[in-house]
Amino acid sequence: MKKTRFIVYAAVIAALYAVLTMALWEFSSLAIQVRLSEALCILPLFTPAAIPGLFIGCAVANILSGTWVDNVFGSLTTLAAAAVTAVIGKRFSLGRRQGLSRPRRWLAPLPAVVFNALVIPFVLYFGYGITSMGSTTATVGVLALMALSVFVGQAIACYVVGIPLMLLLERINDKRRLF
Repeated sequence: MKKTRFIVYAAVIAALYAVLTMALWEFSSLAIQVRLSEALCILPLFTPAAIPGLFIGCAVANILSGTWVDNVFGSLTTLAAAAVTAVIGKRFSLGRRQGLSRPRRWLAPLPAVVFNALVIPFVLYFGYGITSMGSTTATVGVLALMALSVFVGQAIACYVVGIPLMLLLERINDKRRLF
């Protein structure tokens, strides 16, 4: 039963991630992006099934619309961020009934923000051939601007949307024990 639940949770999370990314594609891709599906990167706090679920969901979205560079490195970045988020969840856990600790709430979205800001500019530059941003064409400048752009977009998705989602899931989970 536990194995079945794990697979179902992973599949539902993968589907949610892929559908959200594709439905909001105009906002989810290229140099200036707010991939709202990244708000789901807080889910490893609640279930380990979120780790493969987020990875598969990201891979599916990237297969449907991205380049092979994005599919490989973007998906692996999501996998790494999800795994680190799960570690943060275990490290700062207060126990099932006591809820999320304050450091855990603020640290949980951080891996997705930082990892994507470090990796995705290279994916955009080399995978999509985006070699300028505005009037900036120097490689270092373009990569720095992309890193800033991805960082801000990820922060919006993971903190502005992700933290309220985390608090909502915590409240629901306390009452119904979803995860």
